[in-house]
Amino acid sequence: MSFTRAELESFRDAEVPDLIGPGCRLLFVGINPGLWTAATGAHFARPGNRFYPALLAAGIIERPIDPTAGMSDADRDHLIGRGVGITNLAPRATAKADELSGEELAVGAERLRAVVRDTAPRVVAVAGITAYRTAFGERAAKKGRQPRDLEGVELWLVPNPSGLNAHETVATLAASYREAAIEAGIVSGDRADR
Repeated sequence: MSFTRAELESFRDAEVPDLIGPGCRLLFVGINPGLWTAATGAHFARPGNRFYPALLAAGIIERPIDPTAGMSDADRDHLIGRGVGITNLAPRATAKADELSGEELAVGAERLRAVVRDTAPRVVAVAGITAYRTAFGERAAKKGRQPRDLEGVELWLVPNPSGLNAHETVATLAASYREAAIEAGIVSGDRADR
């Protein structure tokens, strides 16, 4: 599947529904939907995005998922069945996350608090450290487990899987995601189970 630039632009400001099922244990939080994600209705769908390959490498999912043409019911069911949910800080689709204002991200922080209260996952993993710092006013926040919980839920900052985050690889993303998944009870801490 491919889209022209004009087709993608037609999805600017569209919203993509959260993917959160009952029993969510690990809630991943993206910054906001990209235009490809909005066009397909599937989170992290842009070709080349390393989110799903990193989930597979981390043992969080048990089979490959390719959402570039949209997500199948079987893929959604697999994620939900594994206890994985996906939401965003800001619901508005843009070509790049830097198009969001600090105010939008701060509003997104309040939205995320409500989502976490409503769904009560074991762990929240925000995939976007700079966006988190802006949204929550935590300028010194660093990757990893955060000292404060979010609405009583363990909070982790993990790297964004976008190809624009060039210093991360599937392997380094997987390592960060796996740490959060161990705490969520999705994978064991035994490295031999990978």
